[in-house]
Amino acid sequence: MNDPDFRPLPMPSPESFSYEEKDGVGIITLDRPDRFNALTFAVYRELTDFFATIERRSLAEGGARALVLQGKGKAFCSGGDVEDIITRLFERETEGLLRFTRMTGELIANMRRCPLPIVASVKRVAAGAGAVMALASDLRVMGKNSFFSFLFPQVGLSGADMGASWLLPRVVGLGHASEILMLGGRVHADRCAQIGLATRVVDDEDRANVDAEAFTLAKTLAAGPHFGLRMTKVMLQKELDLGFGDAIEAEAQAQTLCMEHPDFKEANDAWLAKRDPVWK
Repeated sequence: MNDPDFRPLPMPSPESFSYEEKDGVGIITLDRPDRFNALTFAVYRELTDFFATIERRSLAEGGARALVLQGKGKAFCSGGDVEDIITRLFERETEGLLRFTRMTGELIANMRRCPLPIVASVKRVAAGAGAVMALASDLRVMGKNSFFSFLFPQVGLSGADMGASWLLPRVVGLGHASEILMLGGRVHADRCAQIGLATRVVDDEDRANVDAEAFTLAKTLAAGPHFGLRMTKVMLQKELDLGFGDAIEAEAQAQTLCMEHPDFKEANDAWLAKRDPVWK
């Protein structure tokens, strides 16, 4: 294809995480296991840029149709690195602090704008910024001994960080979100399952089970009707800011587009022929 707007992007080669594609699933692995995959300025920037461009890669033949976000080693992500980020923030004036907080928020915004479904694999700990990244994912697989910790109040900061106070009430409700963001304590996997923060909880005596289950879930999504799933994620995000009447109209228009897509007819043809559909 000669049109530069449609040429597939090269595989990313970041320094702070690894990326591979397998069976239609793009696997993003945070790669600082000795620090429980704590985030640095470089990780923030590279992840932000990645989520801004992955859609274009996914449009190429053989591109990823769903994503897994996981951490290398024992943990998912312990938040901002104390040495690389926290101590250096004390050296910044207001303008520099605002640049940082806007950059962290940009990462979460790009995750939500990314039309590919994202499955977070939460092993052991998802704390601080790591908790918000898992929250910004569409689905969350947790090990039974893992936990979330939106610990911002425990370090003298607002629980409203990186979009957490916008996202969390929409996932678990205002009451649960208020408790979690104000107290900043650990929310263990069983509790996450009760309030809807965890999609699935799996045995994690072998922590590889968590990554494997997240991959299986993402693979199921990747094998589905890509156009329809992308449209579903886009509409779930957009309708959060719409009134009911506007949402009904937006869904009518979105569904019309899906009805014109060949997957709709393929699903019907497959049902009539008693076979599995072959999505376009």
